[in-house]
Amino acid sequence: MEKIQVAIIMGSDSDLEVMRKAGEALQEFKVAHEIRVLSAHRTPVALEKYLKEAEERDCRVFICGAGMAAHLAGAVAARTTRPVIGVPLAGGILDGLDALLATVQMPGGMPVATVAVGGARNAGILAVQILAQDDKPLQKALQGQRDKAAAKLAEKDAEIARRYSKE
Repeated sequence: MEKIQVAIIMGSDSDLEVMRKAGEALQEFKVAHEIRVLSAHRTPVALEKYLKEAEERDCRVFICGAGMAAHLAGAVAARTTRPVIGVPLAGGILDGLDALLATVQMPGGMPVATVAVGGARNAGILAVQILAQDDKPLQKALQGQRDKAAAKLAEKDAEIARRYSKE
């Protein structure tokens, strides 16, 4: 069985469309991960059991997506000393602002790194950055991704400059 380095947890299967983007980012860097649906409120015992098992398997980073009250990331952070990345999800009356505030406003000593509302891809990349601290090939892959993005933007800049610049 492959060693899972990152666990992606969401409170509801309706969050999968957004949260799978974290998995896609991890897949680009060949980082082993798994995706689970566990709720801080509806399945707290199963969540606690899963976290214990994931730590025993040496899972190194947890990415948690939740909307509205967004307690999942905080519940996970309360049960592990491993890095937790929160992905606030849009929905509800405040369209994600409530989830953003709930995720980012953790009590002292209980940090949750927080990305933008719906920012699951960035959560995946942040997890890769955390893992890359002691992994030279992963550091090189991250730099390659950034170099590729910069080259793509330079191409677009040159094309727009050719098309729309007038003397």
